[in-house]
Amino acid sequence: MRVYVPLTLSGLAEAHRAGSLGTGPLVAYAVTPALREWYVSDDIEELEYAALNRAALASLRLLAADAGVPRRRVVVAADVPDGAASADPGQGLDPAALGEVRVSGPLPLAKAASVHVDSADAEKDVAAAAEALAAADGGDDDARFVVDGAEDHELLWYATQEIPNLMGTGD
Repeated sequence: MRVYVPLTLSGLAEAHRAGSLGTGPLVAYAVTPALREWYVSDDIEELEYAALNRAALASLRLLAADAGVPRRRVVVAADVPDGAASADPGQGLDPAALGEVRVSGPLPLAKAASVHVDSADAEKDVAAAAEALAAADGGDDDARFVVDGAEDHELLWYATQEIPNLMGTGD
């Protein structure tokens, strides 16, 4: 099963140092039955893209909670055994939890398939979205427009071998 783990650049640097995305349980996003029902598509690539976008929103929430990290969303795509990730059936179609899963055990960075990161030119919009997120969650339409502005930026794809370059260490 492919899961999408939301991070920040600082979180990615820590995962690189530790060799693991976490010890579990770890919040990630995947193609769940609720996501399939919400997205109404049989195209697995479209569904995985929707799960990636859900993880990007969760990354934005991490940015909103930590003003000290670079304002770029980060999502790591990783493959886990089918039984290693499970959705909470009690969440049903809760819009805030669509595609959310828990990865039960440790997730070695070696299991990562790719890394998705905002380009530097998205930082201004991502910073504004992180600042507006709480108001958008509260129903403010203007704030929702600002958050949508960050979502207009596509995350760039990187091979896992490029993680040191993303962090500026190059090692």
